[in-house]
Amino acid sequence: MRRAIVGRDEVFDRAWQLLSRPGPVLLEGPPGIGKTKLWRALVAQAAQAGWLVLSCAPTEAESELPYAALADLLRPLADRVATLPPPQRVAAEVVLLSGDAHEAVDVRVVGAATRSLLEAAAAADTHPTVLLAVDDAPWLDRPSERALRYALRRVTGLATLVSRRRDQGTPDDVPLGLDEGQGGGPVGRVEVPPLDVGALHHVLRGQLGVTLSRPMLVRVVREAEGNPLLAIEVVRAVQRLPRQPAPGDDLPVAASMHHLLADVLAGLPLAGRTAVRLAALLTVPTLADLAAAGVSSAALDAPEEAGLIVVTPSGVRFTHPVYAAAVRAGIPPGVRRRLHRQLADLLADPDERARHLALCVTDPDPVVADTLAAAAARWHSRGAPELAAELHDRASQLTPVDDPVRLGQRRLAAARCRFDSGDFPAARQAADAVAAEFTGEVRAESLLLRAILAWTGGEASRVAVDNGTRALAAAPPGSALAGRIHAHLAVFEDHTESAREHAEAAAALLDGRDGDHDLLAAALVLLFFQEVRLGRPPRTDLLDRALTLEGDEPAWLASTVPAIWWKSIDDAERARQRLHRMLSRAEARGDEPLQHELLSHLGEAELLAGRWDDAERHITAARELGDQLGTGLVGETWLAALLDAHRGRLADATRVAESGLRLADDLDDDWCRRIHQQLAGFVALSAGRMAEAAAAYTDLAATIDANGLVEPLAMRFEPDWIEACVGTGDLDLAATVLDRLTARHRRLPRPWTMLGSARARALLDSATGVDAGAALDALTAARDAVPPDVLPLDRARCLFVAGIVHRRARRKLPARQALEAAVAEFTAIGAAAFADRARAELARVGGRPPTPRHLTATEERVAQLAARGRTNRAIADELFVSPKTVEANLARVYRKLGISTRAELGAAMTRADAQA
Repeated sequence: MRRAIVGRDEVFDRAWQLLSRPGPVLLEGPPGIGKTKLWRALVAQAAQAGWLVLSCAPTEAESELPYAALADLLRPLADRVATLPPPQRVAAEVVLLSGDAHEAVDVRVVGAATRSLLEAAAAADTHPTVLLAVDDAPWLDRPSERALRYALRRVTGLATLVSRRRDQGTPDDVPLGLDEGQGGGPVGRVEVPPLDVGALHHVLRGQLGVTLSRPMLVRVVREAEGNPLLAIEVVRAVQRLPRQPAPGDDLPVAASMHHLLADVLAGLPLAGRTAVRLAALLTVPTLADLAAAGVSSAALDAPEEAGLIVVTPSGVRFTHPVYAAAVRAGIPPGVRRRLHRQLADLLADPDERARHLALCVTDPDPVVADTLAAAAARWHSRGAPELAAELHDRASQLTPVDDPVRLGQRRLAAARCRFDSGDFPAARQAADAVAAEFTGEVRAESLLLRAILAWTGGEASRVAVDNGTRALAAAPPGSALAGRIHAHLAVFEDHTESAREHAEAAAALLDGRDGDHDLLAAALVLLFFQEVRLGRPPRTDLLDRALTLEGDEPAWLASTVPAIWWKSIDDAERARQRLHRMLSRAEARGDEPLQHELLSHLGEAELLAGRWDDAERHITAARELGDQLGTGLVGETWLAALLDAHRGRLADATRVAESGLRLADDLDDDWCRRIHQQLAGFVALSAGRMAEAAAAYTDLAATIDANGLVEPLAMRFEPDWIEACVGTGDLDLAATVLDRLTARHRRLPRPWTMLGSARARALLDSATGVDAGAALDALTAARDAVPPDVLPLDRARCLFVAGIVHRRARRKLPARQALEAAVAEFTAIGAAAFADRARAELARVGGRPPTPRHLTATEERVAQLAARGRTNRAIADELFVSPKTVEANLARVYRKLGISTRAELGAAMTRADAQA
């Protein structure tokens, strides 16, 4: 194997050694230095060693064929395609040309399918190693490059070998983002060095059958700088000279391969020169296509004898990619257009024909423009929006100016393709240009696209609203387009009443129109949501109809709103189910922005549900994904800090709150301001800094009210605000806030409003000297009404408040029991700061701990349930503890009450209550 690569033993060994350790390997060198030969030898060695080899070797001509390289690379995995999720399966079949898509293939789904196939191959035990090998990476078609870049950043366990040409002026960036992936090690860069005199002697003898004198060989090596391809062409040029150069004569210049090949081409017969030019212009030069273009088999003899091409039974292959590029570069422009026209007239493949038409027509031509637009639509549907955008651009250039409708639509289509490809800067520029030059629906559509770009691209929300408003002004009144714009503005608009008006208008305009069911569903969800935020009774019939309309495919514009609603009413399980179902779909489609949003919502849902380990896992995943996507990490960092605050890591949470408030002021962003005001208040309350907490919550209420939010669903701050006000002695404000909380509960009763109202009433009654007995009874009833797995922190805080109220009333025993139970529950869920506050309050109770005959609150609850005939498992489920904990509590109860069986428990509990 190594002897077949003259002069490359050392570099071969180094590259092979690098392939055997973690991290990708990059072969680099100038054109013609021998990278491909070395790459092929390494790939052959891997196959001989039993590795699974996934390889592609794209050429310059193939760089315009969507997924040509990816199809070659994934073909050995074709038998795994059937196991993929449906969206990925369809995308993989389109790439491998084994199936058709009934709708446009999203480029992200192709990336996800590529990732899934590579992960499955890496996880299988059928081969010792999986090698992914790409030769001449700069010639990858852009859709293939995008899919591979996406997958390689996420897949581990692969050996990766990539080659690329590198000469002066080549950027130093690593192809395919290999330095950003999870390969497990740094990129092993292997520079393919020039060959020495001895090695080039063997190359020239093997390739050309010549043996040069030592002085001539040394001159060739120096002239070609050790580059074997250049050396071959220099020797060929020398052989074409009428006499051999004397020692003092110059050799043919090797600085330009194009210059050397120009002489070769000039020496070919006209038929041979035309044949090699046509072959260079074809993406895949087949003998049938060349024959249709008038190329005879005899015309190929001279180029083959000159070493430019190899003729196979089915087609023609250039002996080196540099030769094809040099031939194309040397074709005069007029001749090139004529040859492209000749090929366009005879090729049957509509996409290949469109490519040649795009390169041969210079003046506006409506027929050609229609052909290119149709090809662009096909490429877009196959998941190649970058290439489709260029065809749409070319179609618009060839569209007559007296057809402004088609002209505007094609330029708008190009902008949309750039948006779909993720090139937001180019899409913004294109959308702005279309909006400035056109009127009517084209202007409205371009402004709507610009608004969507602002919303999804991280611009200020005002930019999205402004462009959406301008789009609405340009749209025909009462049209479906106006309805679509209203639906988007219902999302973009932060002012609640304005958002509601847009949602209502969208629902009215889109109802009954075919093709807009997803937007109608979104409009209905948003109308429901905004009405609730305005304090109106929830019209769940709107939500139910929207869910029916969307079926199995949530409307993307408002897909998370139902889960936000269920979170806000503490229906964590329903929210969790929808979010997980959507997350699975987003992962199958490779939709990472949506995955990021869903992970953030899941983190918040699990935080509220007291499942903080799950919350941490989702929040961490959201932060990692947000870092890759460049989201700015504002929401993720806030959510992580809120979890920290719940766990008692108050210093870290304080820093996030302070920096978040500064950022909100810099951006003048009310959403950012709201979430960090809430965080600041909760951190201060957790630390016992009541005045600071009260001030933060007062500011939060002002921000919410300024936005017209009567029911800020995600903001459940009034109970904490009241606790802070009572702590500072501001009882008048506490009473006012309690009225506000009572109104929220009356409008929309939820577990958190019930528990929060009960806590607040008990605290306020106790602080104002009112007999808190009724409030304590209501507090107990509220806590009992909420299952242990719903709002465990809020339930524990009810015990904490009961202990405070009992202590203030000098009822030491119930105070101690409530506070001990609160400490236990806070500790169980990991609420360290609240556990510390409860311990401090417990220390203020004074007196001695209860005698062993007194039951703790937990023991008493277990005993009561056991006395009612509940099994240990039923008690454990109701109290959200393990059966072993129930058994341990019952053992202590029996000992304290002096009994030995469950049958005695009822009577013993009755006696204990009478004694108390």
